Amino acid sequence: MVRAYILIQTEVGKAAEVADQISGVAGVTKAEDVTGPYDVIVRAEARDVDELGRLVVARIQRIEGITRTLTCPIVRV
Repeated sequence: MVRAYILIQTEVGKAAEVADQISGVAGVTKAEDVTGPYDVIVRAEARDVDELGRLVVARIQRIEGITRTLTCPIVRV
């Protein structure tokens, strides 16, 4: 299982709407709108890195109002 945080920038005024839409995407375990350089932080999980990539590119990045994403896989060191 691969888990990651996805940091998202949105159009002005769209953070809450984007977080709400992302919450319904399969593989997303948490989505919250925040303040700072990113507007939404998502916690997601997938079976492997390829599935995580598909989640981000095919599902999350297609949501209207998103301008940029940064995917941060969680590692155990």
